[in-house]
Amino acid sequence: MKVHLIKKKTVSDFVESHSNGKSDFDKWLKLVLIADLNEPSDIPKLFAGADLLGNGFNRVIFNIGGNKFRLIASYYFGSKNVRFYIKWIGTHSEYDELCKQSKQYFISI
Repeated sequence: MKVHLIKKKTVSDFVESHSNGKSDFDKWLKLVLIADLNEPSDIPKLFAGADLLGNGFNRVIFNIGGNKFRLIASYYFGSKNVRFYIKWIGTHSEYDELCKQSKQYFISI
């Protein structure tokens, strides 16, 4: 199933203030547009560096730009498409701070 990205503007807003990540996020967005996924385990197979959060959370952490940036999205596999809802986007060090506080499971923009 094709991916429908919710809050794509969040990515463009982030890139405006982090222009060094523009090409990395452009590559990620292109991959999202061509993705064909059937189940959650397909996500890390297609997106190198993506990790599914455990404990029953339907969230995925995308490693973007060779460890420079992180993007948290929740996912929903519907009957016609897969939806990625962007919940958070930031630098690797900002993501590390989220993890220290276990906020990666609940944070939302």
